Amino acid sequence: MRPQDILMPTAEGLFCGPGGFYIDPVRPVDKALITHGHSDHARAGHGAVLATQETLDMMRLRYGSGFAGGQQAIRYGDTLTLGEATVGFYPAGHVLGSAQIAVTCGGLCIVASGDYKDVADPTCAPFELKRCDVFITEATFGLPVFRHSHPEIEIAKLLDSVKLFPERAHLVGAYSLGKAQRVIAMLRQTGYDAPIYLHGAMDKITRYHQERGIALGELRPAIGQSKADLAGHITLAPPSAVGDLWSRRFPDPVSAFASGWMRVRARARQGGIELPLVISDHADWDGLCATIEATGASEIWVTHGQEDALVHWCTTKGLRARPLDLLGYGDEDEESPASPKTEGADDA
Repeated sequence: MRPQDILMPTAEGLFCGPGGFYIDPVRPVDKALITHGHSDHARAGHGAVLATQETLDMMRLRYGSGFAGGQQAIRYGDTLTLGEATVGFYPAGHVLGSAQIAVTCGGLCIVASGDYKDVADPTCAPFELKRCDVFITEATFGLPVFRHSHPEIEIAKLLDSVKLFPERAHLVGAYSLGKAQRVIAMLRQTGYDAPIYLHGAMDKITRYHQERGIALGELRPAIGQSKADLAGHITLAPPSAVGDLWSRRFPDPVSAFASGWMRVRARARQGGIELPLVISDHADWDGLCATIEATGASEIWVTHGQEDALVHWCTTKGLRARPLDLLGYGDEDEESPASPKTEGADDA
């Protein structure tokens, strides 16, 4: 059996014929396996959804309890037989509940990574390497220029700025699922214990993280606070809110944006970002290359991102590689190349 007999790209998404299911489909289908809760991967309207409990909960918070005809949770490391295929879910390290999906059929194992990162994150299980014959990797930051800083260095930059400008508010743009909670958790790891203020769009998902036992300290809604209350404090908001009318309630705000795209300084300047924070929930170039080699896969399929550069790198290493050219991913992710001022806010 050939890999393309097991998984193949279609207009709906990546389809497994032997198993009768899709992975992260972009249109409603009968059976969907979902890697994580970001809205470009987890859409409503499927007949049945298989995902981790956390991802199912995220979809429920976003879309309501009837987001799919049927729902089934699977734990990390567990396997399930679907038709002629066996599937397993393994931590992807991207956000809470994120998973790689391993599909085994006819003696071949294909791992669909979804989005992933290979650095520590206090809000989710760490990436777990799964050796395979074919590895399907994302390529959001699939160019050598994207080598992310240590996130602790970026958090230190934020705290230094708060100390330097105690009379100003610090308004940090961050995606509402994953990035916002990660920034808060990393701040708490440094010993920072002041109240942190939140945009209302982040409330439900952040409270859910706390219910799952993630320590985020004292959090307060930004709405209804006086300028004096917000001065000298950190507020997190969806990226689009950093530059809109909502931000005018803050005293002389320092605008920050937590994203891997802040590695490109011109992008920060164009977006009016005073304090760029290179904090990403996606693997950088070195992380992508190291992960590909570690899987032991002889064939690499590359999707949603800088596909050509990573395909070329794979061929220089003697690996068979090709782009999948799947459409519909990254449009609502916090790592979208859109300017922070024009990027759509999270719909949660």
